[in-house]
Amino acid sequence: MTLPNLITLGRLGLVPVILVLIGEGAWGAALAVFVVAGASDALDGFLAKRFGMESPLGALLDPLADKALLVSVFVALATVGALPVWLLAVVIARDLIVIGAILLARLNGRRLAIRPLLIGKLNTAAQIGLATLVLVARAGDFPIGGSVLVGCWIVAGTSLLSLAAYGRVLRDGTGSPGARP
Repeated sequence: MTLPNLITLGRLGLVPVILVLIGEGAWGAALAVFVVAGASDALDGFLAKRFGMESPLGALLDPLADKALLVSVFVALATVGALPVWLLAVVIARDLIVIGAILLARLNGRRLAIRPLLIGKLNTAAQIGLATLVLVARAGDFPIGGSVLVGCWIVAGTSLLSLAAYGRVLRDGTGSPGARP
């Protein structure tokens, strides 16, 4: 077990903590835990690359921890009314469709090396930005009104665009560096 993997497991352990904090309305603490989780993501990636501690386990755990954190925060924020339920549905549906399509392709004997696409990275950045905006606003009791709505539409748009891009990759078996039919 490498140090980056331990840091990633620590990030997974922060997921229930942030859920409880959001549920209790402890916005400042929830924001702090979210920032620590984000910093741990940067740290484990840096350590793994810089010191040659990349591992197959880390390649599996890191994106799992990232997805668990973001989806959980979106669920919690929608549950307390800080984000609209329709956006949560878009975010979760996108993830389920992509994962389902990859599993279906593998069941049909297609081994695709799906790598992150630029639009997928933009979608993740938009999700992180929106979650951070909501947490900062709630922690500081700042009025953000239309900013959240704009952020919601950006996340929804990038979610749908990334779904289409990954759909093309899965359909064609191309478009993603390292993809193999």
